[in-house]
Amino acid sequence: MSFKTRYIFSASMDVSPESESLFNEVYDDEHVPMLLEVPGVVAVSRLITEELKVAMGGEIHVVPNNGIPRYSAVYQIESPEVLTSNAWAAAVEQGRWPGQVRPHTSNRQHVLRKVIRPSEG
Repeated sequence: MSFKTRYIFSASMDVSPESESLFNEVYDDEHVPMLLEVPGVVAVSRLITEELKVAMGGEIHVVPNNGIPRYSAVYQIESPEVLTSNAWAAAVEQGRWPGQVRPHTSNRQHVLRKVIRPSEG
């Protein structure tokens, strides 16, 4: 995976099963487009956790998720200041996300990482 920025912010969470359809609709149709309008947000990718099987030491191992959230969004941002900007603060409170979706999420994890060595490919 090639990153266009030096910083990656991830937001991961679980959502109650009865709200999953609304969660995905709002995330794709409202939340991501609003955040892509924030200066310094370059790209967003959404991910879903799947079962992990990996070959190690000549055997296939099933790696337990150990409470890892089911959904993640990875934001390529220009700097950590993007996350504390007025534009970001306004965008995360727009639309149906704060009132209709956020209350149905749990196990929320937010992580900021700096890309230390981008790959070319």
